[in-house]
Amino acid sequence: MKDPNGVRGQRKVPRGSFRRGFGPARAGLTMRRQGMRNCAGCEGAAMVEMALMFPIFLILMTAIFTFGIAVNNQLTLTQAVGAGAQYLQTIRTSTTNPCSDTFTAIKNAAPSLTASKITVTVTMNGITPTQTGNSCSGAQTDLLQQTPVTVMATYPCNLSIYGKNYAPNGCLLSATVTEYEY
Repeated sequence: MKDPNGVRGQRKVPRGSFRRGFGPARAGLTMRRQGMRNCAGCEGAAMVEMALMFPIFLILMTAIFTFGIAVNNQLTLTQAVGAGAQYLQTIRTSTTNPCSDTFTAIKNAAPSLTASKITVTVTMNGITPTQTGNSCSGAQTDLLQQTPVTVMATYPCNLSIYGKNYAPNGCLLSATVTEYEY
């Protein structure tokens, strides 16, 4: 672009148009100094804000992780009960202890859950046998062809965050699956 004075790249500025300290060379320095003057005495404001918000953020993140673990346990239990019910359908005619065999299948399908805390109830042909723990030896006579089998399992969950229990009456996860043989 050509300058009206005929000199390329230079511009003539009338005398007295810039006040001292506000010329193009010093504009950035002056603005920085003015910005610092507006914030005098607030050097630690960000640190105070962080100190106030960090505990709230930490509690929120811990709550999210705690509920995430509970949801993951519920999904794992549901998938494992489905696997146990399908396994019971396949061994229907050859098992002598259907509850124990179903419990073993559920335990193997859910390795992230504590096996001693899983409680299994099996209903065969509308009859729920008397169980000792997760065993119902002799109940294989209730496994009839073309009758539904219902497997239900429960697992306790822990919803305490920093010592505060958000399920004081207990939290019990449960899953039920009914398998039909045709």
